[in-house]
Amino acid sequence: MDSSNAAPRVPALSPSRAADFLQCPLLFRFRVIDRLPERPSAAALRGTLVHGVLERLFELPAESRTPETALSLLKPQWEKLRGKQPESEELFGDQDELAAWLEGTRALLNRYFQMEQPQRLEPREREMRLDVTLDSGLRLRGYVDRLDIASTGQIRLVDYKTGKSPNPRFEDKAKFQIFFYAVMLWRELGEVPTRLQLMYLGDGGVRWYDPTEAELRNAEAEITAIWNDIEATARSGHWRPKPSKLCGWCDHQAICPEFGGTPPPLPD
Repeated sequence: MDSSNAAPRVPALSPSRAADFLQCPLLFRFRVIDRLPERPSAAALRGTLVHGVLERLFELPAESRTPETALSLLKPQWEKLRGKQPESEELFGDQDELAAWLEGTRALLNRYFQMEQPQRLEPREREMRLDVTLDSGLRLRGYVDRLDIASTGQIRLVDYKTGKSPNPRFEDKAKFQIFFYAVMLWRELGEVPTRLQLMYLGDGGVRWYDPTEAELRNAEAEITAIWNDIEATARSGHWRPKPSKLCGWCDHQAICPEFGGTPPPLPD
C-alpha cells in the first residue's frame, strides 16, 4: 500500500507534554516541535531504572518478590539500560560516583518494600500503554505504571515517583498527571477508577485520590482546554516563555528570550 495515501496520524497529547505546556509554552515548542536534544538527567535515569526493576519484579512468582530479589535485578537492569542509552555513562565522573548513585537507587528499592508487600499483589497490568480518542477527537496517550483490580472489581491506578513527596501546596503537577491517566483509563475501560495512588519512594510518602465521575469530567475538560490553547498557540506561532524557578534546570536558556537568546526559526 502506498504510504502517501495513508490517512495522517492524529497528534496526541501525553501527561508530560501537557505539563510542559503548562510550565512553559516555549519549552513545549522546543521539545515537541523543534525536538531539541537535552542533556541526560541522573534523576530521570534513576526513575527509568527503578521502574524497570519493579516491572521485572512483578513478572516473578509472588514468593520471590523480596528485597533481595529486587536488589539482584538492579545490576542486569542497569546493564540493559546502559546498552540502550550509552550516553548515560557521561553523567558520572568516575566509578565512585556511579557506585554512590546506584547505592541511592538501592535505597529507593528498599523503601518500596516498607510501603507495600508485593508478595500479596497481582497487578492486572504493568507499564500499561493507553491510547484513547475522546469524543472531541483529541487523542491521549501515556503509560500507567501499574493497574490493580481487586476480586471485588475495584480499580487502583498506581504511579511510582522516585523523588520525595511534595508539600501539599506544590502537588498540583503530580495530581494533574495522575488524573490525566485516570481520564484515559476511564475512557478505555468505561469505569471510574476507585483509587489513584502516588507512591513517593524518596521518602515513603503516599498521596491518594478517590475520584468521582464529575471530577474526571472536569479533568477531561481541563485537558481539552490545554489542547485548545496549544492549537491556538501553534496557529499564532508565538510560543512565549513563562519564567519560573524551574528555568534553572532548563537546557535551553541559551536560545530563550528571557535569557537574551533567540529561538531558532520554526520548522516547516
